[in-house]
Amino acid sequence: MTTDAKFNDMKASDQRAADPAWQDDVRAGVRHVRDLAALPLSPAERSAAQEAAVNHKVRIPKPYLDLIDWNDPSDPIRAQVIPSPDELVEAEGELDDPIADHAYSPVPRLTHRHADRVLLFPTYQCAVYCRFCFRKESLTAIGRGYTREALEEAFAYIEVHPEIREVILTGGDPLSLPDKALGEIRARIEAIPHVRLLRIHTRVPVALPSRITAGLVGALDGRLMVTVVTHFNHPLEITDATEAACRRLRQAGYVLLNQSVLLKGVNDSVEVLEELCRELMYRLGVKPYYLHHGDLARGMAHRRTTIAEGQALVSALRARLSGICNPTFVIDLPEGGGKVPLGPSHIEGCDGETWRIRGQDGKARAYREVVRK
Repeated sequence: MTTDAKFNDMKASDQRAADPAWQDDVRAGVRHVRDLAALPLSPAERSAAQEAAVNHKVRIPKPYLDLIDWNDPSDPIRAQVIPSPDELVEAEGELDDPIADHAYSPVPRLTHRHADRVLLFPTYQCAVYCRFCFRKESLTAIGRGYTREALEEAFAYIEVHPEIREVILTGGDPLSLPDKALGEIRARIEAIPHVRLLRIHTRVPVALPSRITAGLVGALDGRLMVTVVTHFNHPLEITDATEAACRRLRQAGYVLLNQSVLLKGVNDSVEVLEELCRELMYRLGVKPYYLHHGDLARGMAHRRTTIAEGQALVSALRARLSGICNPTFVIDLPEGGGKVPLGPSHIEGCDGETWRIRGQDGKARAYREVVRK
């Protein structure tokens, strides 16, 4: 080895030693399609997975990869991140942009679909790439990371729209960015007086909990109220490490919510959802917020349930769980229609001031409104 090569090797070694633990967790996981070759898949599975991964990026940090039971072909963690040949089968009606992000994007890296809040895309890269992602077409095609210059037009848009009270960082996964970048974004947003709340949509506490460091919390600390919306889909994702990550976020004073996606073969049973929602609230201190009906992302028909199946599940959950543990079952309508509740109605009819409402015990009762006219 030459002197220069030795020097460069020493520099790389020193850099690895200086890197935070979360970067080691990223490096030790699956980062490229070629890394699938090291997984305990059959030759047929590996070939099919590699073909599917061409259509959608693959990345799985080691902590999440370690949750997979490779002896179980139906393992719910595996189903979320290992490419499947079923993804190559596109069904009629599936869409590139299921919730119209692009149609409501007045400037690059920003979507303004609702009056008082905007989505801001600081990066199109993720710590983990979920096979069911409704933005997978954009994340694969765009592939751009963070630069201050790339967001300036979006910040300028927010500045001249005083109706905007809330900025939602999404992407890509904003918490996959370095602390410095997060601090720059937070400072730039909080300098806009009419913005009140910073919301962060992230899968990092689930798939890469070592990333939730004191430095990350410090980068987000400022004038703005902060809400972190996590994305747990299955109780197996709740571990000692994810508990510690959520505790750190709670102790920083952040409001923690969770969005789950209803996925066939992953969490489409009342027992799994009951355990997930209960442990989110009781163990992690994370309020179950939304349970999403699967979006019309391409190649995901094999993971989508029917709306009626989802309604039956949330009805059963309502009978089993405390109100604070129950998520709202929603559909994010195509063409920018927004999130609409799909929960079953307990109202069976109305005759003047008397309503007929079915209780949780299954019995219908008359309820007469008493109001002063």
